[in-house]
Amino acid sequence: MVTEVLKHIERRARFVLTSHARPDGDAIGSVLACSQILRAMGKQAEVVLSDGVPRIYRPLPFTDTVVQANDVNGEYEAAIILECDSIQRTRLKGLEERFLISIDHHVSGRPFAHVNWIDTAACATGEMVFRLARQAGVPISPEIATCLYTAVLTDTGSFMFSGTNEHTFALARELVLAGADPAFCARNVYFSHPTSKMRLLGAALSNLHREGSLAWIWVTRGQMQDCGALDEDCEGLVNYALAIQGVEVAAFFRELRDGRFRVSLRSKGQLNVAAVAERFGGGGHQCASGCSMDGPLSAAVARILAQLRLDSSVP
Repeated sequence: MVTEVLKHIERRARFVLTSHARPDGDAIGSVLACSQILRAMGKQAEVVLSDGVPRIYRPLPFTDTVVQANDVNGEYEAAIILECDSIQRTRLKGLEERFLISIDHHVSGRPFAHVNWIDTAACATGEMVFRLARQAGVPISPEIATCLYTAVLTDTGSFMFSGTNEHTFALARELVLAGADPAFCARNVYFSHPTSKMRLLGAALSNLHREGSLAWIWVTRGQMQDCGALDEDCEGLVNYALAIQGVEVAAFFRELRDGRFRVSLRSKGQLNVAAVAERFGGGGHQCASGCSMDGPLSAAVARILAQLRLDSSVP
């Protein structure tokens, strides 16, 4: 399939690249690296993201080239959408009439584009971008390697999620040999949080509930405002609930501006939380997924817990 994607890239000269709203490390690392690979191929490539680049990823190379916008207005011949299962999830207008190429590795990936490269065996979309570069004969520069290493680091849960294997570490080795600095990437992602996020973590943990192997936490808009927190400060908070001994599945509920809730689900491997998220219109990985649902909070929690109890075979 990489050959098919490359064929369509070679036929065109001007591209816009994007990913899902509220981009994570794989989304950011993949679009940044892919844009540079296209430029090395002599193409024009621009990255447009509806939410821009989160603070912890701004030290990455090329982030100053990212355009934050709600619309795609350039005369692009094609749009490459990475790590995203629909146009709607980009929250960008203007993609509907363009030639679309989708590159994704989620088990919940959907063939919505004209060309769909979905590889659920890949540890991250960043791995697929690496293979695209190799197929195109584009050298992996230290800057591209840094972006791709960050993509792999974050989407494997720091090499902890199930599915991490010898191929994952072989890829990481290739990226380090190409110039990625593991310590630099880890410091940016895990040791550069703003004070607002730490305060928000305290608020979330004050709402901690546990039922056997299930644990859940939440934050309201009021708590976020009190902490001076941004939406991106919520990333990763669910992992603190999952870190509890004996907990196999964790959920984090974040109140959105419209009163709905964004739900992040995490598993240690015994339960496929992607299947749970898909029941509510979401998706993701077997051990890390998410969805959005209507409030109030009590109703959202009750629906998710009921589904987790139904699907879970752990006590």
